[in-house]
Amino acid sequence: MNFLRSTLLTLACLLAVPSHAYDLPSLGDASSSIVSPEQEHQLGRAWLGLLRSQVAQLSDPQLKDFVETSVYKLAETSQVQDRRLEFILINSPELNAFAAPGGIVGVNGGLFLNAQTEGEYASVLAHELAHLSQRHFARGVEAQQRMQVPVMAAMLAGIVMAAAGAGDAGIAAIAGSQAAAIQEQRRFSRQNEQEADRIGILNLEKAGYDPRNMPTMFERLARQYRFDAKPPEFLLTHPVTESRIADTRNRAEQSKPGGKEDSLRYQLMRARVALIYEGTPGIAAKRFRAQLTENPKSEPARYGLTLAQIKAGQLNEARESLKPLLDKSPNDITYNLTQIDLDITNNRLPDAQQRVDRMLNMFPDNYPLNQVRVDVLLKQNRNAEAEKSLNGLLKNRPDDPDIWYLVAETRGLNGNTVGLHQARAEYFALVGDFRQAIQQLDFAKRRSNNNFQLASRIDARQKELLDQERMVKDLMN
Repeated sequence: MNFLRSTLLTLACLLAVPSHAYDLPSLGDASSSIVSPEQEHQLGRAWLGLLRSQVAQLSDPQLKDFVETSVYKLAETSQVQDRRLEFILINSPELNAFAAPGGIVGVNGGLFLNAQTEGEYASVLAHELAHLSQRHFARGVEAQQRMQVPVMAAMLAGIVMAAAGAGDAGIAAIAGSQAAAIQEQRRFSRQNEQEADRIGILNLEKAGYDPRNMPTMFERLARQYRFDAKPPEFLLTHPVTESRIADTRNRAEQSKPGGKEDSLRYQLMRARVALIYEGTPGIAAKRFRAQLTENPKSEPARYGLTLAQIKAGQLNEARESLKPLLDKSPNDITYNLTQIDLDITNNRLPDAQQRVDRMLNMFPDNYPLNQVRVDVLLKQNRNAEAEKSLNGLLKNRPDDPDIWYLVAETRGLNGNTVGLHQARAEYFALVGDFRQAIQQLDFAKRRSNNNFQLASRIDARQKELLDQERMVKDLMN
């Protein structure tokens, strides 16, 4: 990864071409002839695996479900044609989000901390999806004298690693021999940002949000980080200037008022994230209590207090805090998941199981509920049922490394050694460690007990992974 890091912002700054100020661009065939959508897809998946191996991630099913659902909602009304999206939630309190070529959508935990409403959160992601829909990556390649695929791969590495917060290497690289070219491309990059803002505003309105959320977010960020010597990565790659704020404000004000600004569920997710980055559960509980004193009817504050109390082991207090929320909304998924968590922590597993079953009868396809069902079954040593439930989850989430990791653990508990190694292979492949993935399949093959059909399937999968590994190596050279 040293080569990739050394190319960081040098190459990331090449992402741009000029566009007209008011008309949506007409994308001709030129960029597609250099970087096809399928090439972007393959590149994106390859680098997503590498990114997963480099950064800490948030594996919270509720946060993952919220981000995925909200982004797909925005994508439905966007110009994004290839909606084979993949997501990564980065465990960082720093403000950042990105949408990289190939449909990779990344969100830092810090986006929830900084975006005070769902509309502000959506405005950031609508902007990022606009970069995807306008294929700024491919068009940037076209602007750089028809670069070949290896250089394109390095560009993508720069974008993804910048999103992960590895900015220092890129800043050092800017001082190199390409400084003059980069300076010219920065002009184009500003035009790409304007284009993404403009399209993002249109798509916010189409998705039912008030587009005024975008300039509101920009204005607050400009005030908040005005005097910071080192602003967050998002503001380094997306500078918020007075002219940009004025442009987005003018465009947003032309739309009809009345769009969505916020939701209770978003505020509940903000409370979950806030607890992650608090120093201790006690400090978090104190802050949530202060919010409740200011507004006794605040459901997010009561919810956050409940989570902090569970984390601190104050289970009776947590039960009392949660009760008014469940009394008011007895079928709310978020509140019921909290009660299930409380019952698991309190070793009241039959109560947790009963609640999981009741909620799944109402919401059979809900990812967090299906995930917690596996957790409850494993706590009760019902490992075979847990493995069956995980197989169902895999049908909907075949590219989720968190699921494959749990599948491997569960198969191990069931004595399914071959299946354990197969699941570990899928996990390692998704996090970009092909050597470990292929080795795990070797282990599986050795334990297949002369089962010719099973060994043939393992051989076929091993060949697929070897081909993927070769493709990634080719892209790096």
